[in-house]
Amino acid sequence: MTISPDVPVTTHRSAADADPPHPAADADPWRPATEADPSRRGAGSDFARLSQRITEAGLLKRRPGYYTVRLGLVVGAFAAGWGVFFALGDTWWQLAVAAFLALVFGQVALVAHDLAHRQVFRRRRHSEIGGRLFGNLGIGMSYGWWMNKHTRHHAHPNHEELDPDVAPDILVWSTDQARASRGLARLLGGHQALLFFPLLTLEGFNLHVASVRALRSPFMKNRLLEGALLLLHVAALLSALFLVLSPGKAVAFLAVNQCLFGVYLGCTFAPNHKGMPTLTGEQRLDFLRRQVLTSRNVRGGWFTDVLLGGLNYQIEHHLFPSMPTVHLRRAQVIVRQYCAEIGVPYHETGLIRSYREALTHLHRVGEPIRRQRRK
Repeated sequence: MTISPDVPVTTHRSAADADPPHPAADADPWRPATEADPSRRGAGSDFARLSQRITEAGLLKRRPGYYTVRLGLVVGAFAAGWGVFFALGDTWWQLAVAAFLALVFGQVALVAHDLAHRQVFRRRRHSEIGGRLFGNLGIGMSYGWWMNKHTRHHAHPNHEELDPDVAPDILVWSTDQARASRGLARLLGGHQALLFFPLLTLEGFNLHVASVRALRSPFMKNRLLEGALLLLHVAALLSALFLVLSPGKAVAFLAVNQCLFGVYLGCTFAPNHKGMPTLTGEQRLDFLRRQVLTSRNVRGGWFTDVLLGGLNYQIEHHLFPSMPTVHLRRAQVIVRQYCAEIGVPYHETGLIRSYREALTHLHRVGEPIRRQRRK
């Protein structure tokens, strides 16, 4: 069962299907209370019934063995990449190392994502330590900035006013945003589908700039620690490049590494929601429908799972953010069957088709800008 991005979404909302209760201050912020406490499941809630099936299948249990192996492999690849870098010395073959490390940086980002969702550790402090080591120190991405942004995204996916991931900036995500666009968004919006992948080459640099700018934001906690780790990342990276390579090769290495890192990161997140229905204003859906109708799954085998870090099971991830990645494939069978039972459209497609759908959507919503230019 699929849903088209152009199909209007019914936004009724019953008391039984209200959002899961907010967790206590010391509870897992990514786990709805109905997951953690069976006594709080309302008998009439669609999500509560699904949550019970998932819990009974044991899919919310943590998998320390899996994450020990996964984190070990990522750290090993990170160390191996830099080991080869220092062994090769001043040579243009280093551009191949830059490309390899771009992929490794993407995997580090995916690990930081799982840590932030508290899929790895039960305790918040351990998750924060891991998130800052992999995020701030490892790839120069602020853990605090990303947590703030991503938490708001999960609470209101594809809501044009509440989800920062679809806020109009360089790109516009709806025809209303296109009509109201100004500046760079209006300049690029008419041809944004063609420019999407080229723009992703800047995403790695944008991530670093946004992380530094966020240090002055009121929501940032431990900003001194985060700032120090970001500074240490930049200092270590630039020192390694300019001590081992000539200036020209160092700049080329940095450009290849960061551009490919941005493309990989963007390609990992682009299939998840782009081109799926968006919400505006007071439109409200119950928790289950809000997460399912605005998300897209990507079909594939183990290679797709590794490449996208489990985010190809975006529907299941949004329903159960603290579920270990390794359980998402099994959860998909339960969620897809349950959505069919209650008549909720469940959208799943191949990887290439997911990009085509996202680009088609970007082209379509840019039409008001193109029409204005033709006048």
